[in-house]
Amino acid sequence: MTVIINGGNADTGKLISKTYDIPGDKSISHRAVMLGAIATGVTEATGFLTGDDCISTINCFRALGVEIEQSGDKLRVTGRGELLEPDRVLDVGNSGTTMRLMAGILAGQPFKSNLTGDESIQKRPMRRITEPLSLMGAKFSGDMAPLSIEGGRLKAINYTLPVASAQVKSAILLAGLYADGETLVKEPIPSRDHTEIMLRQMGARIEKKSDIISCAPSPGLKAINIEVPGDISSAAFIMGLGAIIPGARVKLRKIGVNPTRTGIIDVLRRMGADIRLSNECIKNGEAVADIEVKHSRLKATEISDGEIPTLIDEIPLIAAVALFAEGETVIRDAAELRVKETDRIQVVAEEMGKFFEKTPIVTTNDGMIIKGGLPAHGAKAASRGDHRIAMSLAVTALAANGETEISGCESADISFPGFFKLIPYSKCTF
Repeated sequence: MTVIINGGNADTGKLISKTYDIPGDKSISHRAVMLGAIATGVTEATGFLTGDDCISTINCFRALGVEIEQSGDKLRVTGRGELLEPDRVLDVGNSGTTMRLMAGILAGQPFKSNLTGDESIQKRPMRRITEPLSLMGAKFSGDMAPLSIEGGRLKAINYTLPVASAQVKSAILLAGLYADGETLVKEPIPSRDHTEIMLRQMGARIEKKSDIISCAPSPGLKAINIEVPGDISSAAFIMGLGAIIPGARVKLRKIGVNPTRTGIIDVLRRMGADIRLSNECIKNGEAVADIEVKHSRLKATEISDGEIPTLIDEIPLIAAVALFAEGETVIRDAAELRVKETDRIQVVAEEMGKFFEKTPIVTTNDGMIIKGGLPAHGAKAASRGDHRIAMSLAVTALAANGETEISGCESADISFPGFFKLIPYSKCTF
C-alpha cells in the first residue's frame, strides 16, 4: 500500500486536533493469549489488539490445542492448564514476542515443537533465549529460526540478563513456571514488566527485590478478565504529531502508562512538549491514563543507557520529532535497534534523510545524531516492511512541506491497524 501525504499545510493542525482511541497494547494482548492458554478457566479480554502479530500468537496457540475465540477486540481463551503437541510447524509471522515468549512456555512441555517465522524473524537473534532455556534443560536445534524445541522437566537457574530485554526475561520466567525450584532473573536495567504483572494477577508466585525477579513453580494459573489499555507505543505517533504540528492539540483515551513504558513521555517533555495526563487509574495491575498533547516549540535532547529500554520501540518516532526540534539530538546505547524488524538505525537515517537537502542524521554503532531545524520537503520514501518506520515516515511527511509518497504502509497493521485512516492524506493505492 502506497500513501500520498501533502504536508506542511496550514490546516493540518486542525485536521489532527481531536480525541483518539488507540488500539490495544500489543505486549498485553500477546500475554493475554499466552497466559490464558496455560491457565485453568476462561480468560476474557476487551481492547485486544487485532494486529498481525497478535493474530499469529492466536494461531500458534490454537495449534497447541487451545480453544480461542476472537471477534474484533474481544478475546476469549479457554485454558485447560496444559498444551497439546502440535501436528504442524508453529508460524510466528513477524512477531519476535511470540517466538521468544512461546519458547519459554514450550521449554516446559513434554513434547517437541518446531517454530518458524517470516524472513525478518529468521534473521533475528534467538541465542539470547536458547542459551538460558538450555541451561534450564530444554534442547534446541540451533540459535536461529526455524527452531526446534524439545521440552520437558526443567531446573531453576539464577541468570543475569546480558542485555535489557523484556522478551528474554519473560521467556525465562515462563519457563520457571515449570522448573523444579525458584528461578531468579537479574536485570541490571529495568525492562517492561507486563509478564510479571499478569502472572501475579493469575496467581503466580512472582516477586521483585531490587534488580532480581524470582519465579517459583506455579502450574495452577487461574483465568482472569482483562481490559487491555491503548498501546503507548502506538499512541506515541499521535503524540509526536501533536507536539510538532503547529496549532495541533490531540487527546488520547485510556492509554497504558506502565512506568517501564513511559520513557517517550519523559523525553518529549524534556524536549519541551506540552503533555498532560488525566483520569489516572490502575486496571489489572496496569497504570492507565488519558494523555493530551499540544504543539509547542521543541529543543534537542540526549537519550542513553537506562532510558533506552523504556522507549526502544519509540526511537524511530523520536528521531522524526527531533528533526523538527532546535539543536542536535543524540541517541546512544540503542544497538538493539539494529536487530529489530529492520536495522532501524540505518533505515531511519536513510529514509528520513530523503526529506532534506543536507544530511540530518549521522549513524553510530549504537545510535544516531540528529540535527534538527533543517528545511524539510516532500519525498519518496519506503517503510521497508517495518511498521514503526512506516508510521514515523508519515509523521515526518505531515510536518514537511510538499507531497510525500510512502510505500509499504500496510506494515502499520502489525501494531496499529487503521493508523493511516486516522491521519490526513490525499491518496492511497494498493
